[in-house]
Amino acid sequence: MALIEIQGVTKQYHKGDETITPLEGVSLEIQQGEFISLMGASGTGKSTLLNLIAGIDRPDGGRIVINGTDITRLSRTKLANWRAANLGYIFQTHNLVPVLTAYENVELPLLLLPMSRDERRKRIGIALQAVDLLDRADHYPRQLSGGQEQRVGIARAIVAHPKVVVADEPTGDLDSHTSDQILKLLKRLNAQLDVTFLMVTHDAEAAQIADKLYRLDNGQLVQTEETATAPAGH
Repeated sequence: MALIEIQGVTKQYHKGDETITPLEGVSLEIQQGEFISLMGASGTGKSTLLNLIAGIDRPDGGRIVINGTDITRLSRTKLANWRAANLGYIFQTHNLVPVLTAYENVELPLLLLPMSRDERRKRIGIALQAVDLLDRADHYPRQLSGGQEQRVGIARAIVAHPKVVVADEPTGDLDSHTSDQILKLLKRLNAQLDVTFLMVTHDAEAAQIADKLYRLDNGQLVQTEETATAPAGH
């Protein structure tokens, strides 16, 4: 069974008398450990699909089943608990809390889980080490470069050992050299942790790090290619 099953998902927004349908009957299966890139012009529903998978928004039709749980049927409270335990989110603009250190920013998702302080400390250390920032644990966001801030955001996304990490334009605010470093880091974490990654990007070159590349067009999802990095059996 696929880790993520998206079945006939439709999402609509109403703007005055106008109905906008960014997603219409979209279906997709994603296997455990896959790295998926999602491309498309602005306004085609890429971020909408990401937010539906993340349980931040709900579809108007269809189902989303992740690791056997139909998240479209969960109550708001159960959905929040599910998200804390199963999902990591990497934002384009880092979304770090400026008055918290790198350590404290990474700790935030763990505060939602039943976990001892010692266990939190251990997990934060592992996550910061994974993104090569253990020596910056006590630094505040203003003391970090843009690339380092994004690494803190990535550490925060993986610290709870989620099944799925979604990344919305994770290199959109970075220069090309830093972008390349961040993409290599995401690919390394994908392989080492066997975490499933779903990345929205407008950058065709960045999209190539994925196993599979999809494009959203007029509410429909089209697989454009399996990239050269796709592992055997995926």
